[in-house]
Amino acid sequence: MKKYILIGLVSFLVWGSLQAQHKEEEAVKATVTAFAKAADDNDATLLDNYLDENYRIVMNRMFGSKQVDVMPKAVYLEKIRSKEFGGDDRQLKFDLVIINGNTAMAKVVFTGSKMSFTSVLNLVKNEGGDWKLVNEIPVLI
Repeated sequence: MKKYILIGLVSFLVWGSLQAQHKEEEAVKATVTAFAKAADDNDATLLDNYLDENYRIVMNRMFGSKQVDVMPKAVYLEKIRSKEFGGDDRQLKFDLVIINGNTAMAKVVFTGSKMSFTSVLNLVKNEGGDWKLVNEIPVLI
């Protein structure tokens, strides 16, 4: 009898852990989706809500460059405001989401009429429980 109680307790704990993991994964997906929508709408004010203060885009040999370029948050937001970036209606496909405590990684395919790319996004969960993007590493497709 004790064996069945133990199996039941362990099963319940595993189920609860999987439910919490799923909840966090959905929260990460919601943040990334809202981030993309704000960029597509060229809404830098709204977009800022989804970016950590340390946000950076790391571009490795993109747009003909032969080096790694790092774009800080302020520059990215200005490119959204000026409509140099954004202004598309992209579809998102989540290839992978990994939650590791208060950090997460998502591999997402962004498909739009202007540009399509796969991006690895790193997110952090702040004290308020909100997920924020801390960096992005895009690769053109």
